[in-house]
Amino acid sequence: MTQKLVKANGISINCEDRGPADGTPILFVNGYTSTMMSWPDELMEGLRERGFRIIRYDNRDVGKSEKFSGLPKIADVVAAVREGRVPQMPYTLADMAADGIGVLDALGIGKAHVMGISMGGMIVQRMAIHHPERLLSVTSIMSSTGNPDLPKASDDAMKALQAMPPSEEREDVIRHRMKGRRVYQSPAYPKSEEDLYAFVAREYDHMYYPEGGIRQYAAIMGDGSRVAELGKVRVPFLVVHGRADPLVPHAGGEDTAKSVPGAKLVSIDGMGHDLPVELCAQYVDLIAAHARAAEQKAAAE
Repeated sequence: MTQKLVKANGISINCEDRGPADGTPILFVNGYTSTMMSWPDELMEGLRERGFRIIRYDNRDVGKSEKFSGLPKIADVVAAVREGRVPQMPYTLADMAADGIGVLDALGIGKAHVMGISMGGMIVQRMAIHHPERLLSVTSIMSSTGNPDLPKASDDAMKALQAMPPSEEREDVIRHRMKGRRVYQSPAYPKSEEDLYAFVAREYDHMYYPEGGIRQYAAIMGDGSRVAELGKVRVPFLVVHGRADPLVPHAGGEDTAKSVPGAKLVSIDGMGHDLPVELCAQYVDLIAAHARAAEQKAAAE
């Protein structure tokens, strides 16, 4: 389970291959500003015990993957999308999708199941749009389509996402991020203070790099609506969304499932914008069943 840097899509990406080597690969794609350390062991190990080869990686501009430069103005990016112009920004979600495909290339993997949370869900949607021949199935969790007509995040959740810590000191950053996560956590499954501290500290200690978040946010806002392109996707597609998500409202999951032909939506009561340990067994069952059904369908064709 050693992490290593690989060349993917022309840049350095930090990844981890948990195996087993003979398992069908599942590529885990992180959300906005989060690193590979954000995935619950219960989810990864649960799928590994089902025989899947578990691969996770740090997106560009976070963790130990390659960092970029340039600070785009988000207002300019939003205005360009609204006016139908191509926004100026360091990279796009399509570039980030190509990074994940590049990880598969570096590991010698032809096809894989992919799953992503939040921004990672948007990235795996882009994989399905641009690289369908490389995918066995897609699972998009707590994500959306970029449709501008959908409900927005609650004011409290958006403030929590965008607020800055009082200093860059480790303890200040950790306590600040804990406070933010409390705002959009799953209300039915709150983490204990000890568990939440350990979770946030693990991410901070892996690498704290807030500047990357500005460029990732520009990539999200600059992507516009994917609805029309998702209508052409034919990869087996599962959407999982919490009914209590204040950051990416449940309507985002509904729109994703409605946009992709044949997609299945699973809505979970009491789930917010995180992956509670208590729900990991359910996630494992859903993702494993979806993946195996996709494999059987592919084998029959």
